[in-house]
Amino acid sequence: MNNETFPSTDGEREGALSLAAAATGPAGTEGIGARGRTGFLSDRVWVYFGPAFVASVAYIDPGNFSTNILGGSQFGYRLLWVLLWSNVMAILVQYLSAKLGIVTGRTLPQNIRRHFSRPVNLFLWICAEISAVATDLAEFLGAALGLDLLIGPALMARGLSLTGSMFASALVATVAVFAILALDLLGFQWLERGIMFFVGAIGLCYGFEVFLVHPAWHRAFVSAILPTFDMHSQAALRGSVFAAVGMLGATVMPHVIYLHSALVQPRLQEVQPAGKRVRKGILRKFLKFELIDVFVAMNGAWLINSAMIVMAAVVMFRGPEYYPTIQDAFHTLGPLLGPGAAVVFAVALLCSGLSSSTVGVMAGQVIIEGFLDIRFPIFLRRFITVIPALIVMGVGSDPLKILNDSQVLLSFTLPAAMIPLLLLTSRAEVMGEFKSVPGLRFAGWTVAGIILALNAVLLAQMALS
Repeated sequence: MNNETFPSTDGEREGALSLAAAATGPAGTEGIGARGRTGFLSDRVWVYFGPAFVASVAYIDPGNFSTNILGGSQFGYRLLWVLLWSNVMAILVQYLSAKLGIVTGRTLPQNIRRHFSRPVNLFLWICAEISAVATDLAEFLGAALGLDLLIGPALMARGLSLTGSMFASALVATVAVFAILALDLLGFQWLERGIMFFVGAIGLCYGFEVFLVHPAWHRAFVSAILPTFDMHSQAALRGSVFAAVGMLGATVMPHVIYLHSALVQPRLQEVQPAGKRVRKGILRKFLKFELIDVFVAMNGAWLINSAMIVMAAVVMFRGPEYYPTIQDAFHTLGPLLGPGAAVVFAVALLCSGLSSSTVGVMAGQVIIEGFLDIRFPIFLRRFITVIPALIVMGVGSDPLKILNDSQVLLSFTLPAAMIPLLLLTSRAEVMGEFKSVPGLRFAGWTVAGIILALNAVLLAQMALS
């Protein structure tokens, strides 16, 4: 499979397209057939909204809760600019992933298997699996933590220990994630709508929190557009740099780089004429619509992340020496803003954990099917990956430590997703006339260099601490 070229026949392309569409789940084709749509709806851009919103969940997962709360409580509004520039990077990376999937009709793992040697494929597959499993573990634990904040006190009042309460919450979260994945049986858009519902719920929750705290909007605006660090002392400078690196490190997640190239496949199959290639004009319109999808979804995630920092800056600001946890945020909001604020925070965390855990399972399925060219049931994937999380809960391990440790693994595995993506989208034999122009290639490698350098700093920080 090494050194294969871009599909040269209609049948070859159609077969690759069908395989890639299947990677998003068996219900994808059924949903398409049920709707019976075969043409490109150029006057209905909203019909093509969905893939980027699913990918955007990774940008507002429990890891983002942790890093944004830390940044806001230590440095106030100062680091809002980090989220703005991280969002710009995310837009570029996610668009390139979607573009690769749309133009080639294959996912990123399928393209890697097709165009790289077997040893390279094996190495990249191992890195991808590590990133998917580590991310899914952390996000599932985040869902269990959010649920435990809501029902844990009642469970412990009935005699359960703290560990037992967390384990019970993890079991309930397991059932909830299976239920969300079951939406795919109704068609791919039902799962997309379910994920978009959770994104909307998280946004509403943080909109409510921001309404309660009455932030200083002028200071927030200046901090969002003016890059600064805390220069009051050497320790404060180091702390603000490390906090900024942590916020960026929790933003660009490798598993959704693989996933986004698969999320566009069902819609691509809809516009694929029977036995023919998709016309280049339709591909251009599709790419334009997907860019709008990415722009809207990523900016929505940016606003939610910014709201997290704003809330922490107003309610929890203590200075660089303060290291709050997610539980600290929950217990701080109640006395200051009322029990409703604490409940809304926990609901947002629960929605974030459930939706991001679901997306993590979807990414894992795309990875194993694409790299190994097999069919792997998504429910089996969920069952396998939930076992380590339940073991962690059962033995009483600290979920926050595991969540933070997962960022170390992601720092190692991020290059394995970004570098092949940039290489593939720059090759004419892969992308044809849709290959990245020099300016886009420069921007992509610049973003890759920045992310890799800052993730290396994050790795060094966590090792030293």
